[in-house]
Amino acid sequence: MSEHVVIVGAGVGGLSAAIALAAKGVAVTVLERAGKPGGKLREVPVGGAMIDGGPTVFTMRWVFEELLAEAGLSLADEIPLVPSQLLARHAWSQDETLDLFVDVNRSQDAVAAFAGPDEGRRFRDFVTRAAEVYRTLEGPFLRSSRPGMISLTTRIGLGRLPDMLRLQPFSSLWSALGRHFRDPRLQQLYGRYATYCGSSPFLCPATLMLVAHVEQDGVWFVQGGMARLADNLARIAAGLGVTIRCHSAAGEVVASGSRVTGVKLASGEMLPADAVIVNADASAVGAGLLGPAIAGATRPVAPDDRSLSAFAWTAVARSTGFPLTRHGVFFSSDYRREFDQIQRGRAMPDDPTVYVCAQDRGDEPLAGPERPERFLILVNAPAVGDLRTFDRTERERCTDQMLGRLKACGLTLTLDPEATTLTTPNEFATLFPGTGGAIYGRASHGWRASFLRPDSRTAIPGLFLAGGSVHPGPGVPMAALSGRLAAREVLSDFASTGRFRPVATPGGMSTRSATTGATA
Repeated sequence: MSEHVVIVGAGVGGLSAAIALAAKGVAVTVLERAGKPGGKLREVPVGGAMIDGGPTVFTMRWVFEELLAEAGLSLADEIPLVPSQLLARHAWSQDETLDLFVDVNRSQDAVAAFAGPDEGRRFRDFVTRAAEVYRTLEGPFLRSSRPGMISLTTRIGLGRLPDMLRLQPFSSLWSALGRHFRDPRLQQLYGRYATYCGSSPFLCPATLMLVAHVEQDGVWFVQGGMARLADNLARIAAGLGVTIRCHSAAGEVVASGSRVTGVKLASGEMLPADAVIVNADASAVGAGLLGPAIAGATRPVAPDDRSLSAFAWTAVARSTGFPLTRHGVFFSSDYRREFDQIQRGRAMPDDPTVYVCAQDRGDEPLAGPERPERFLILVNAPAVGDLRTFDRTERERCTDQMLGRLKACGLTLTLDPEATTLTTPNEFATLFPGTGGAIYGRASHGWRASFLRPDSRTAIPGLFLAGGSVHPGPGVPMAALSGRLAAREVLSDFASTGRFRPVATPGGMSTRSATTGATA
């Protein structure tokens, strides 16, 4: 008889774990309290349209190519993707605009035209350096169970000690960028990559420059929107025999003796299991939200250590002025002040950096059309959704400040209150219990932060973790990697008992060649 695994949460990590396990012949049931799979890959109904309200870019496609190859499937056949040539359009004012591209040569030319030929050459050096950091860490860190500094050094190998030292783990990303660039706008542009994992560029380690390589290595559109990625992963899992139960909230994970034995639903139904993977924020486990039997597996993240939250507007709106592309970033006038207000003051910045995803657009910059468009607009916020309430006055003030920053860069957005939904840290705290509204788990602040995320294997036999709050970190591809790592640990656990022999299938977690090109 096949072993049975119950997965709590149908986010990308849970769905990836389900596919990896089912491909090896394991019986899997996925529980999801929402009405459909996806987790943070959510859609928001606004003004008669569905708008992506979570991740907006697909990167590191090799993660999904390997995942589906293990099941004998092809990413190209299963999930329609369209490559993007433009990474994003960046603006500081009406007269300061910079487009970056997947093509490094085009980007170098653009940077040189924007900030001078010397900065263009420094940009090329930075791209090379970011790729080196990524190649050094991909196998020993991203693909491996959570290492400590000593074990990471061992995995990298003494022969690559110079590469290890060049990671600059004790320098902040901001200071490292200051050594690469002279133009503060470029320092600000690449400092923003820290927010991809919910962190401040002034506090996170220089190793996070690898995020720049991940995006530079390729960005794709998922046909129909990012939520279709979750739909397709759920379809693939179901095709492999996985049972996905929506509107099925887990009440608690149950243990007998020292080992996990199943999941009791909020309805009272009991599902026996030989192993349980929790694909929820690890803080929810530590806070006892999934029962006392597993509360000791992790610790809740203290408010000061939480990653960023957001003010997120999903809207069907009209735009005029600034020629938008799919992805646009409109930078504040004082980045350090912005993050001081968020991190130290736990307040919304009075001059925020604004990300705009114009979801009906592609790579070509165009002025606003006559018809309304779908937008997701994001501003960084403190993760205090369980500590304070953002009232109507503050929501309106933040909306005005967001629109003011866009206006300063030449973009006018006309929001219709009847076709606009605002999600604040209060709503994110409700959507993702135990987080306080933090979207990315623990902030990556300080050199130790990467080693403080929980591993996929816990100290409680039979209990495993997946998702963006555990190793290797947040983002669509990292969450998928966490699911594969959790599945690998479950299979190892089953094999060690002698009760299970996985079905042989192609694929695995092998490290790619350093010459091979590398979501959320």
